[in-house]
Amino acid sequence: MEMLGLYPVFYVPNYGSAWLMGLTGTIHILASHTSVGAGMLFAFLAHKAYKEDRADLYDYMKRYGMFLLIFSYVIGSITGPGIWYTATAASPRGISALIHNFVWVWATEWVFFIYEVIGVFALIYFINRIDRKTHLKLTYTFAIASVGTLALIIGIISFMMWPGTDGFYTTGSASDAFFGINTFPHMFLRLGFMIMMSGIIGMIISSAMRKENAALSKELTQKMGVVSLLGGFITLFFFMWYMGTLPTNAHTVLDLTINSILLNRIILAILFSLYFFVAIFRPQWITRTLAITMLFVIGIVGVWPGEKLRESMRKPWVAGQYIYSNNIIGRDVPGKGIKNEVPLLAEKGLLKVDPWVPERLRTITPENKLEVGKMLVVRACSNCHSLEKYGAYRPMMGLVNKIAQDEAGIKSYIKNVIGTGSSPYMPKIALPDEEYDAMAAWIATQAK
Repeated sequence: MEMLGLYPVFYVPNYGSAWLMGLTGTIHILASHTSVGAGMLFAFLAHKAYKEDRADLYDYMKRYGMFLLIFSYVIGSITGPGIWYTATAASPRGISALIHNFVWVWATEWVFFIYEVIGVFALIYFINRIDRKTHLKLTYTFAIASVGTLALIIGIISFMMWPGTDGFYTTGSASDAFFGINTFPHMFLRLGFMIMMSGIIGMIISSAMRKENAALSKELTQKMGVVSLLGGFITLFFFMWYMGTLPTNAHTVLDLTINSILLNRIILAILFSLYFFVAIFRPQWITRTLAITMLFVIGIVGVWPGEKLRESMRKPWVAGQYIYSNNIIGRDVPGKGIKNEVPLLAEKGLLKVDPWVPERLRTITPENKLEVGKMLVVRACSNCHSLEKYGAYRPMMGLVNKIAQDEAGIKSYIKNVIGTGSSPYMPKIALPDEEYDAMAAWIATQAK
């Protein structure tokens, strides 16, 4: 019997496995993006300190670096592997696709990252221990390594949205996968946000120095306000370019929530613009409490909705627009020798080709119909939906109540919409009629 290379399903009740990864990723983004932005900021400050003989700036860099070690490198080092664990559990075939396409890109990124981690320790330790010109060169290499990690990882993340052209499917080439049409706008969008984050963190450090050196605190708070404003402008500019390079399915999802997204971004832009202008023109108003609060605001109201949006816009795909979120391959990739698995599912059924189905459930009976239905729904739907009626993210039962009121209506929707692939943001799950019956039966009992 032909079996698909599927893995056991990892499901977190009420939240779903994908959203667990999203929560981990949001924390990691705050930490990692700050470290890259700080790399560029350190290069600017070290250059200024060297050219103007400003020893006080070195003291600020040391304080900033110590904060960076705890905030970015401790938290980042915890959540980074956390993303690997949660992503592998949620979508093992998606991670496999990324590794097989970008193994050497990832290996190179890790070399840059190792240098970045060693570099931040060296930058802090060697302040006032080596000559300033050597320290300046060390700072430049740290900045290059930091930006290098961004440039390499962005091509991989952008491929998760889509390769951008059909060339990749024919050639299977890593370069065709890496250099998609949204790779560079995505990179510069992230770069702008990283610059902004370095300024937001910088204001926390500068505001804490007020009692010791009020004049320096004022000067650096103003500079961090300018840095943050510049980063925010770059972010908004390239965000507009980035949105124009997204695939059709992403725009379909985006159209469903465009009004709330725009309102969220407009409010954030106004709020943080005011904050940055206050830092520039009234730096004495920026207290450490306010600076820390604004860091949490950008994380909770800015980064988290943004990551949710990016995850949603990628649906129904998880990588390269050939692996569905439920780990079923939905497109031929001749360049990689990968075949579309949807026709096999339609012919044989999921029960016959999923190696993790217990033998007693491979044939549907009146006694096991609901158990089989639940198993099929978990396999096919749980990566995007929470299956509980009051689940936190995309609760399936809440959606069911909007589209159908009985078992027959649920089956009709699954068969005629999901089974045909007519929905642009849901995977095509073509199955034998009896498997649709089992799924509809279980969903109907739960929805009630």
